[in-house]
Amino acid sequence: MHFSIRSVIVTAFLFAVSSLPNRSFAQVSKPQEVVADTLSPIQSLVSFATKHLHIPYRSGGSSKRGFDCSGFVRYCFNQWNIALPHSSAAQAEHGEAVELDNAKPGDLIFFKGNSAKSKRIGHVGIITEVAPGYVKFIHSAWKGGIRYDLLNAAYYSKRFVAIKRMIE
Repeated sequence: MHFSIRSVIVTAFLFAVSSLPNRSFAQVSKPQEVVADTLSPIQSLVSFATKHLHIPYRSGGSSKRGFDCSGFVRYCFNQWNIALPHSSAAQAEHGEAVELDNAKPGDLIFFKGNSAKSKRIGHVGIITEVAPGYVKFIHSAWKGGIRYDLLNAAYYSKRFVAIKRMIE
């Protein structure tokens, strides 16, 4: 009896798939589609934003070639048909105000611009994780492009202004 390597591999794969409990071949061969169907809109938004890590900062940018902070937020929310203006100050005028203790992933977090003494909003990000005393957000920063930062970092804690919820 002569077996090719390919026939042995295919047979082993089919045997392994058939022995999985309560799963069809389609579910096994397309795990990303199954997972995507189970994500909430907020989880999908955060996942989508995360796929853009390390894209460079670009003043006025609103595409994968480069984003500024509000362009990145606008781009992400646009995927869920939520239209936002291309300005962090203008974005802060939308949504429902949320206290820091009630912040959730998917909420927008707003900061003063370069000067902590300024009263004007000049930066925005999307909250990705929240725990007591811990808020992690993704944003487009002048240094580093799309990246994560923490609210308790000195630079951001001095500039924190508000949190707004755009998706219930």
